[in-house]
Amino acid sequence: MPKYLIERTIPGAGQLDAAQLQAISQKSCCVLQGLGPAIQWLQSYVTDDKVYCVYIAPNEELIREHASQGGFPVDSIRAIRTVIDPATAESA
Repeated sequence: MPKYLIERTIPGAGQLDAAQLQAISQKSCCVLQGLGPAIQWLQSYVTDDKVYCVYIAPNEELIREHASQGGFPVDSIRAIRTVIDPATAESA
């Protein structure tokens, strides 16, 4: 199943408190339940004015539907082709 990185501009995202982040997360999970098991939210990274989310979904359209139903902005959706980390530098 393809993995995607979604960029969302949310001014002041880095200033959201725990209760606000919980409410946003709950709304996202509620929409995901309605869309079924084909789409999964793995995690998100919150910066000052952006949120970067990692999802597994069969296509971009389902991610856009999730955003539409949840009222979440979508600046871009990029397919993740591979993941590297410090272990990638080690020889086999």
